[in-house]
Amino acid sequence: MIKVVTYGTFDLFHEGHYRLLQRAKALGDYLIVGVTTEAYDKTRGKLSVVDSLVTRIENVRKTGFADEIIIEETAGQKFSDIKKYHIDIFTVGSDWTGKFDYLKDYCQVVYLERTKNVSSTMLRAKKWHIQRIGIVGTGRIAERFLPEAVAVSGISVQGVYNPHQESARRFAAKHGINAYADMDELYAAADVIYIASPHETHYAYIQSALAHGKHVICEKPLVLERAQAEEVFSEAKKRGRIIFEGIKTAYCPGFHKLLGIACSGKIGNIRNVEACFTKLEETNVRELTDIKYGGSFRELGSYVLLPIIKLFGVDYADLRFDSVLNEKGLDLFTRATLRYPYGLATATCGLGVKSEGRLLIAGTKGYVIVEAPWWKTSYFEVHYEDAGIVEKYSETFLGDGLRYELSDFLARMEDRDNGDFKLTCQESIALADMMEQFQQQQNNALKGSLYGKD
Repeated sequence: MIKVVTYGTFDLFHEGHYRLLQRAKALGDYLIVGVTTEAYDKTRGKLSVVDSLVTRIENVRKTGFADEIIIEETAGQKFSDIKKYHIDIFTVGSDWTGKFDYLKDYCQVVYLERTKNVSSTMLRAKKWHIQRIGIVGTGRIAERFLPEAVAVSGISVQGVYNPHQESARRFAAKHGINAYADMDELYAAADVIYIASPHETHYAYIQSALAHGKHVICEKPLVLERAQAEEVFSEAKKRGRIIFEGIKTAYCPGFHKLLGIACSGKIGNIRNVEACFTKLEETNVRELTDIKYGGSFRELGSYVLLPIIKLFGVDYADLRFDSVLNEKGLDLFTRATLRYPYGLATATCGLGVKSEGRLLIAGTKGYVIVEAPWWKTSYFEVHYEDAGIVEKYSETFLGDGLRYELSDFLARMEDRDNGDFKLTCQESIALADMMEQFQQQQNNALKGSLYGKD
């Protein structure tokens, strides 16, 4: 007898789960299905599980494919189960390709091709259903999105679109999803559009997605002009759709703990915020070759401005930019200085100049310090006048962090929370306004440079 084992959460049970169990059963004579507990799912980074363990077990049982159902509760249990049940074949979906190769020393490991087209039809009658996501863009952030989406229950990535079709085909083949030749095909297959294309294309893609009745998650910066931001949020409200600006830090648990501590009165009244994020890039990347839309501020400015507007608000009295430019006039290093009625802030970012990347929040009684990478907040300290007093805080940061914004996005869609306080539309509009002001200053500097040469 060939014994097969597979594991999963099996939340919001859909045909993708059904087909996986069907193919797992076909691999042998006896199929054991491990259903994970919600507590274990949280430890391994799986978010937003909706159905109870009892419901998920019952849905697996109803398929008729499982000869035996067990509960997965702890890390390391897979190895123990393989030994305990004398397993011949371990199998999971291709989303996990390579992740369980270590088990090949104990049994055969088979990765089953994922179901590319998951319809939410069978779940429409329930309060929750699978949200089908279509991706626009095939760059680095889109690559990070796929494994993060796997970690969020209630999401299925259907496919990808890129006007450069060969790029879309390569991306789709790599991740086992569909490549769509035009946007209409993508809209037909998706409930949500995730925009991970170059900055200057965001506005048009958001408009198009909303016009087709789709919800939108868009990478930062959402758009590059204030009027554009106001327009898309107004249109989304009119159509009853949701727009999320994908600044992942805004949705991470550690960052919210940080904000709570900073505003709790522990350090008194906040008077200064300093945020820095720099990294060195190859000189041939888009961010350092696109004169009009590249540069450090457009790429990293949203991150360093985020803690400032969360702590001080959007009603600053003055904003000034100072940049170090390369020979083409592209900013390699930019510092934005903001003056508020009762405080000062600096937001520093760089792609061609490396600096200490930390976040400092100074108050009238003490200060909070978060070392790099503070935008993935997992640890921070509170210091006081007495240097011997240091309070230390920590919080889990899972994966690349995109799963947190996806989880919050689902909560908004399903009315499981009552607001968008983690990143409000007013804050996104303010960020777009700052991007526009920076662009105007860059244009003026470029004109001045050209005038000087004449």
